[in-house]
Amino acid sequence: MNLELSEEQSAVRDLAASFTDREIVPYAAEWDRAESVDRSIVGKLGKVGFLGLTIPEEYGGSGGDHLAYCLVLEELGRGDSAVRGIVSVSLGLVGKSINGFGTEEQKRHWLPRLTSGEALGCFALTEPGTGSDAANLTTRAVRDGDDWLISGAKTFITNGTWADVALVFARTGGDRPEQQGHRGITAFLVPTDLPGFGRTEIHGKLGLRGQATAELALDGVRVPDGARLGEVGKGFTVAMAALAKGRMSVAAGCVGIARACLEAAVRYAGEREQFGKPIASHQLVQELLAGISVDVEAARLLTWKVADHIERGLPFATESSVAKLFASEAAVRAANNALQVFGGYGFIDEYPVGKYLRDARVMTLYEGTSQIHQLLIGRALTGVNAF
Repeated sequence: MNLELSEEQSAVRDLAASFTDREIVPYAAEWDRAESVDRSIVGKLGKVGFLGLTIPEEYGGSGGDHLAYCLVLEELGRGDSAVRGIVSVSLGLVGKSINGFGTEEQKRHWLPRLTSGEALGCFALTEPGTGSDAANLTTRAVRDGDDWLISGAKTFITNGTWADVALVFARTGGDRPEQQGHRGITAFLVPTDLPGFGRTEIHGKLGLRGQATAELALDGVRVPDGARLGEVGKGFTVAMAALAKGRMSVAAGCVGIARACLEAAVRYAGEREQFGKPIASHQLVQELLAGISVDVEAARLLTWKVADHIERGLPFATESSVAKLFASEAAVRAANNALQVFGGYGFIDEYPVGKYLRDARVMTLYEGTSQIHQLLIGRALTGVNAF
């Protein structure tokens, strides 16, 4: 793997950095307090091409490779993880799934709208009773002539109240054993303005407060068979393929959080004086900074390895779990260390590190908890399923 960025990748990184500094960093604290990102950011993300990365230009995408995608997600994560989540879900989970599994009609209908920011997508997999155990979801889709009627509930859905289309996973299997579990799940592209589709925003979150996170309720929502994404009974494959790449997105965003922690802590340590000199000159403060720096570099390289495997057509699911596990835990360590450098000032929201800690903490929970990824990595190493 060549670790030197191409001219195009460097340009994308620089564009993402300047966009983040101009459009996100000045407003992140305000959005966090208001529990709502300014929705105009969606159109800006689309205009600059970030919602179309890795999607072919013939469908409105901006092309680029998965390393360029990671570079953008790192910068957005540095600015505000709530904004990073908009891109990770609408593009990373929904747009890429349509590009990978959709019909030509589905691609031409949805992708230009998603990549431009005209429309947003949400990924409706998690339910109140099924998080890590996604294969046992209970939302059901029943055939009614040429249509499907979908009923059930979803929760913790990023972009849920903003999305124009939901990628909904529902049980379509019957009572036979071969139709149960992951074998009985089908994916559907469901417009959110259909009758019977309800959504309620979740407030009072610890972190990612600016993100539109929602509960979804589907009561006999009717969609045509043309809304089905992939084959009947193969929806779990769609979900796992999306999440394998999605975990790379989360890892890249976590690198951004850790890097923001490092930059804030180094800057503060150079300005803050105690015992007659800047605290940066104290060895134990330097130890805290060094720990963050090492974690940033290691997490970034693990994330880039996933992107490299994807581009070369190599298996990457385990590598994605490794990157997501390490980067999410590293982001929490980085935020803790940065808060320690700031001391009491880190505990108030005039300074950014408290938000970094709150945002980092959820990264160890969604798109697979740290414990789930330890099990996945362990299974890959031993061949033994410990679930």
